[in-house]
Amino acid sequence: MSRAIARTETALRAAPSTRASGARRSAIANAPGCKRSLGSNASLFVSRGRFTDARQVKVQAEIAVENSPATVTEARTITRLAMPSKGRMAEDTLDLLKQCQLNVRKTNPRQYIAKISQLENMEVWFQRASDVVRRLRAGDVDIGILGNDMFTEFGEGDDDLIVLHEKLGFGHCHLALGVPTTGKWEEIHTLDDLKGMSEFNAQRPLRVVTGYHYIAKEYFKKVGLEHVQILAADGALEAAPQMDYADIILDLVSTGTTLRENNLKQLEGARIMESEGVLVARKQALLEQPGALGIVRELLERLDAHLTAAEQFTVVVNMRGESQEDVATKMIDAGLGGLQGPTVSRVFTRTDTRGVHDGEFYGVTICVAQRELYNCIKKIRTIGGSGILVSPLTYIFDEQSPRWTALLEELEIDDYETFCESQSIC
Repeated sequence: MSRAIARTETALRAAPSTRASGARRSAIANAPGCKRSLGSNASLFVSRGRFTDARQVKVQAEIAVENSPATVTEARTITRLAMPSKGRMAEDTLDLLKQCQLNVRKTNPRQYIAKISQLENMEVWFQRASDVVRRLRAGDVDIGILGNDMFTEFGEGDDDLIVLHEKLGFGHCHLALGVPTTGKWEEIHTLDDLKGMSEFNAQRPLRVVTGYHYIAKEYFKKVGLEHVQILAADGALEAAPQMDYADIILDLVSTGTTLRENNLKQLEGARIMESEGVLVARKQALLEQPGALGIVRELLERLDAHLTAAEQFTVVVNMRGESQEDVATKMIDAGLGGLQGPTVSRVFTRTDTRGVHDGEFYGVTICVAQRELYNCIKKIRTIGGSGILVSPLTYIFDEQSPRWTALLEELEIDDYETFCESQSIC
């Protein structure tokens, strides 16, 4: 039903003038079933926004939106990317885009709209994380960057939403159950222990306080934990068990320090989901919004190339050898092949210019995983390498971004260029 509300928001917002708004009120009043419920007050249904029955309003709004031609919004020509407006997630998102040479420019720090000069046909909209998903579902934006936890919670399994990149490398945390450490909870350490507690039943359900109602509902259904009452709270969830308005909590955990300081512990086997920054979009926008698919392609190419490179170093070393093949063989035999093999080239020393040769020197270039750097240096020294240079990488572009390839398969596009020509939207 939340999708119906989102579509209603979009439809009503599409009419800036009084006459257009009147057309929408008329459409709703004339929709099948609306007059029977609202009678002569049909116009007040929209204009005043005073509703007496939320369920009735949702159903009538859905009927009106789907049956009225007045609900068709004017097509946008600009693709919109939404991202968090504040907090660590916002800072990390801006940093990642900057590292990919995509600088977000605000003419005024208080503005909620910005531009990226490299992507001329795209606007950046700053929103609360929950609203990033809401605006995606309503069709107000086309692409989003936020935490996977918020995307899952507010996306509610909407099959029009798609994850384009699931590992942006920041915002790492997980959702878990936290239970008290004392009293009847002292011997409760696992999910199975929790499920075996006989004191919770239909008359006295397990009270779980959380800000993730959708995820909680789906999780408890999945693990078969019955007799659960899900309670809402905006913050300070850790205090709920001590105040006795909840038995346990379901919340984000990074290090677990906050849980421990509030006499709570994580249950083993109750790590509900992992979360980090993700790039998401609406399938419909990618297939219909002019320019959106092309922008997503560039975003995925840059992100994949940069995040792959961020885990690698370029290592350049001088090595004496009989030939290029001899040096390459030494490197490969030592397990120093790089991505596809070492690049070996002749080094012309000062003695070479005078025609005096004291053995051949070759320059070797390889890529090395950051975690393996020191082991690599030791191996290079063992086989006679010297003058070792180490540099960070910005990008490693493959023949094609693997996530772009996966997206085309998801959208059932066999040939991107042909699709663009036939649809005239890329």
